[in-house]
Amino acid sequence: MANRQTPARRSREQDQQYPLDVARDSFAALTAGPSPAAVNGREFPGLPNRDIPLDELRDRLLSRHCSPTTRDAVWRYLVSRSRNEGAAWTLACAGMALPALAGVAQWLSARFPGEVYDVHAEVLAGFLNALATVELDRPRVLVRLRWCAYRQGLAALTEALDAPAPAHPEFRSAPPRPPWGHPDLVLDKAVGAGVLTRTEADLIGDTRLDEVSITDWADRSNMTGAAVYKARRRAELRLVAYLRDEACDTDGDDPVATEAMDTLLAETGRKPVSSPGVTAIGSDDGEEIAGGVSKTGPDSGLLGCGGSAPASTPEPDSEVRRCA
Repeated sequence: MANRQTPARRSREQDQQYPLDVARDSFAALTAGPSPAAVNGREFPGLPNRDIPLDELRDRLLSRHCSPTTRDAVWRYLVSRSRNEGAAWTLACAGMALPALAGVAQWLSARFPGEVYDVHAEVLAGFLNALATVELDRPRVLVRLRWCAYRQGLAALTEALDAPAPAHPEFRSAPPRPPWGHPDLVLDKAVGAGVLTRTEADLIGDTRLDEVSITDWADRSNMTGAAVYKARRRAELRLVAYLRDEACDTDGDDPVATEAMDTLLAETGRKPVSSPGVTAIGSDDGEEIAGGVSKTGPDSGLLGCGGSAPASTPEPDSEVRRCA
């Protein structure tokens, strides 16, 4: 959905510096000069054996050649220094996460009816607040920080969309601008309704939307690849059933729900096959879930983001990949 701004709002926003712009400029200053902020690459697997400036480090972590193990190790270090020293290292964390935060802010801003500055501020605040609370003994540190930033920004968006319309003669009735168009909204709503656990939503989001491989996700979560495939499939089956029920209770015109239901299960006529002893990951009550498992098919998964799975789940490489 395009962001339909008035000329006055566009002009005002072009002259305004947003919180993420301030974070970007401050990070650039932190990494400039003869003695830029840096980390010792010798302390992390897959990094060069030298001091690495933070801007170079960010580029290395964004490389597809960089292993999840290295990313998590670096982010644990950065968050720990932010907690212990604050100031510059908190700014360093914000600068290192800017590519992720900018994507979140851009998507929310396109749907935000108020000042774009406000949603940028909420996204950054959500990230900074999470630096103090994120669990460092769990994998995917940056992914979970990004989720916190997204949720706080989404809360601001939801509040703005729910606000009463201004009472003015020049205002007329028009269709609302619902926050459609992104499957993260479907996942977040399903978690709030108790249909998915947060871990299951992260699994679907990471492997279907963020292109994390099943092998990497399983390795980081201490699970087998087969167990992750089954857990994801069962979570997606519950998600589709939930969306179908929602469609029956409403007008059925939600395009995200419709697309998810049409494409999440490519073979709607097939009866799920029970598999005993498989529990929902992240579930507190250890509920067993039955459902079919499909690893293949271009239309499998949330909004048709699936792909072919390997014939067997390879063991993780013992050697850590180098972050080129």
